[in-house]
Amino acid sequence: MTDPWHRRFPWLVSCLVFSLHLAIEAQGPQQRLQPNIVILVADDLGYGELGCQGNPEIPTPNIDSLAENGIRFTQGYVTAAFCSASRAGLITGRYQTRFGYEFNPIGAQNEDPSAGLPSSETTIAELLVDAGYVTGMFGKWHLGGTAKYHPIRRGFDEFFGFLHEGHYFVPPPYKGTTTWLRRRVLPGGGKGRWTSPSGELIYSTHMGYTEPDYDADNPILRSGQPVNETAYLTDAITREAVDFIDRSQHAPFFLYVPYNAVHSPLQGAKKYMARFSHIRDIQRRIFAAMLSNLDDSVGSILESLRRNQLEENTLIFFISDNGGPTKELTSSNQPLRDGKGSVYEGGIRVPFLIQWKGTLPRSSTYQHPVTSLDIFKTAASVSRASLRKNKTYDGINLIPYLTGEKQERPHKELFWRQGNKTALRKDDWKILKNPKRGQPKQWELYNLRIDPSEKNDLSTSDSHHLQELITAWKRWNDQMIDPIWSPRRGS
Repeated sequence: MTDPWHRRFPWLVSCLVFSLHLAIEAQGPQQRLQPNIVILVADDLGYGELGCQGNPEIPTPNIDSLAENGIRFTQGYVTAAFCSASRAGLITGRYQTRFGYEFNPIGAQNEDPSAGLPSSETTIAELLVDAGYVTGMFGKWHLGGTAKYHPIRRGFDEFFGFLHEGHYFVPPPYKGTTTWLRRRVLPGGGKGRWTSPSGELIYSTHMGYTEPDYDADNPILRSGQPVNETAYLTDAITREAVDFIDRSQHAPFFLYVPYNAVHSPLQGAKKYMARFSHIRDIQRRIFAAMLSNLDDSVGSILESLRRNQLEENTLIFFISDNGGPTKELTSSNQPLRDGKGSVYEGGIRVPFLIQWKGTLPRSSTYQHPVTSLDIFKTAASVSRASLRKNKTYDGINLIPYLTGEKQERPHKELFWRQGNKTALRKDDWKILKNPKRGQPKQWELYNLRIDPSEKNDLSTSDSHHLQELITAWKRWNDQMIDPIWSPRRGS
């Protein structure tokens, strides 16, 4: 019997195998059917603070490049005006009030065993792991500080960061930084501002309370183990994210980088403080240093994608978790009203950018309202992940809207509820209740097309739209459940 051809011509087999290998290599990672997915989250960044959002004072060229090479949403929303609830919506693709996650655990409340993202909810990381992705998270979690809520238990293969709402960028004695901290009373007594002889530590009583104990029972963790991190925290998070990209380039990966910049405490590294020596207000100068540091970090991540020839096969989102707290950080939400904690536009409309080179248009703006919930649904669609059939998802896949395949608005209505503060947007109309302490809970009505700064309350002059939106709000609210945890019941 004649030997099979592959035995008679082994050299031909070797050539065929080698050619196939070259073809696969030539195809490269950017030709995979499943794109890499990167979500970059800024913390407490105001709507008006980026260069691409109109701020000429603090250059942010790297973040702005996402808008230059992609799309900027002029009406991008989050689902809550503070950190934890907003992140719960983003990471599940569902209004967090559907599963009772409505409030913001801080300090020791993070250790309450009932304060965390319910295990019944599927995270975007869990969804993508099941679709064949390698997943990494580097930064701030704030979705439960006890063992059962840990990111490694919620779909992430790798985790570096912390679990609570905030963390010092450099611990005491704050070496290498200029640090601004809130105090109820100045050292030695009195109110106002106190500056150390070196000028590198400033205390201020302008907020009326002392800086929270961010680092108490809140170590920097690698997976589940505490580490002694010596680098400025923004730089450390970036270092870990870049290393993850470099190691994961040969498989589809999901990279989630929720920075804690520019959240308090205000700590500016020396290099960046020198960059903004022309800004006379020291509080504003520290903020500028932190934002510029964040921008350089985003640049390092983008450069890693380019270096590994991954940029055209990577879908990138950039978003802030809520509006900026102006008095605390100097952050601007212009031209919007109010800021963090409020359901006026300044609390819930945020910088929101998307880039996918070669697939999405470049240097364009998208004018219709979109929401952080859409990130989940978009990621699920492009990754070909299987959604859980027993869940109601509130986002949509943005891609056909951004390519022009679909022309209509992605969302006719958007809903918010955080305790006694609540809102609904329907087309260009918005109702809200945003009572301050001791004030009655009354509906306000605004037309955002002509009044995006919410200066002209139409609730007493346009009963038709007011009642129409109240009816829609009630329909949405009936789908939500009572909070599973609240600060009044928490520890």
